[in-house]
Amino acid sequence: MSRRGKWSVGITLLVLVAAVFVLAATRRGNRATAVRIEPVQRHDLVASVTASGQVQPRTKVDLSSDITGKIVRLAVHEGDMVTKGQFLLEIDPSQYEAAVQRQQAALAAARADLARAQANYDQAESSYKRSAAIKQQNPSLISDEQLEQLRTTMDVNKSLLEAAHFSIAQAEAGLKDAQSQLSKTVITAPMSGKVTRLNVEQGETAIMGTLNKDAATLLTISDMSALETIVQVDETDVSRISVGDSATVEIDALPNRTFRGRVVEISNSSIAGSAAAVANSDQAVDYEVKVLLLDAPPQTRPDYSATARIVTATREKALAIPIIALTVKENAPATPGGDTAAMVAMGGRTPPAKEVGKRDIEGVYVVGTDSHVTFRPVTVGITGDDYFEVVDGLKEGERIVTGSYQAIRTLHDGALVRASEPTATPATKGAGS
Repeated sequence: MSRRGKWSVGITLLVLVAAVFVLAATRRGNRATAVRIEPVQRHDLVASVTASGQVQPRTKVDLSSDITGKIVRLAVHEGDMVTKGQFLLEIDPSQYEAAVQRQQAALAAARADLARAQANYDQAESSYKRSAAIKQQNPSLISDEQLEQLRTTMDVNKSLLEAAHFSIAQAEAGLKDAQSQLSKTVITAPMSGKVTRLNVEQGETAIMGTLNKDAATLLTISDMSALETIVQVDETDVSRISVGDSATVEIDALPNRTFRGRVVEISNSSIAGSAAAVANSDQAVDYEVKVLLLDAPPQTRPDYSATARIVTATREKALAIPIIALTVKENAPATPGGDTAAMVAMGGRTPPAKEVGKRDIEGVYVVGTDSHVTFRPVTVGITGDDYFEVVDGLKEGERIVTGSYQAIRTLHDGALVRASEPTATPATKGAGS
């Protein structure tokens, strides 16, 4: 074979090899990604917030003593039912009875002083008036100096009489205070309910409640007819809850049962336990939400652990997409019209800026008739257990990519897809985050 012929054969072989590689690359490039495809449909949606907490009586009273002394009588036990005004316990009254007796004696002495002062004043007044009358008839019998002394004596006794009246008032006040202290040795029930906590025994010493509230609490009376679950709700969820929202409550101690509830109170400030979180922005801030139990069973006890699912919104037959279908297109170029257009694409919410002229946009991949996908911004509303409500961006019946999570992360505009066999995958938001 000539030299020229050999070159021709070599070039032909090279062209054939190149064609094989190009064809293989083309086939690899046109390989369709296996995804789950579902039409956009309508669903009944229920948006809710779930939080944990404890069951507490809606009304309870922690009883403490206003005086210090030894408990000499204790008439109740933990778990007893009591009625308003019922005797509960007595603190040793001996020193307070003695104080009452001292004040009674002081009051008697003050009244005796008043009687003496009254007599002295009456005498001084009579002497002055009699002398004044004599001097008026015969000025030479009584001098002006003598009359002035009598008048001074009368004024002094009048002042002593007024002081005796004040002493009476002071003694009466002292007696009233002593009697008040004595009455505090007997503690009665301020309300009807159950004794849910008893911290003392007969013979122990009760201390004043103003010194240490926790240590001074003698017992707790709770109205068990109205119970509530106090749950801690994250700051990102508490704004969606309103007073009057319905709830279902599960109590750990009463398994396989749910109870109806209603939100009755939402705290305006974060709970004490998250005070540090306020200063540290990396930590979550929680708020207390009180859920009144509408059908709590009689065997419910305070401090039972409970979980409340609070319904914040409902939608019937709402256009919806699976939660897993919603993804985020990071650093997408700003749409024409600047920030206004970006806000429209986000349903009025301003997306966080990653770079100047860049925006993150939530959306889904819509499958075309040619099996190629297109990313489309979507505005979502409430979040159900498995679906997002679609406010804008999609129509009923349009086909969208709903899984898998990994497939959605790797998709891009124009990618070719094919339907895979449907599998059960937990719905999780943020497939493209």
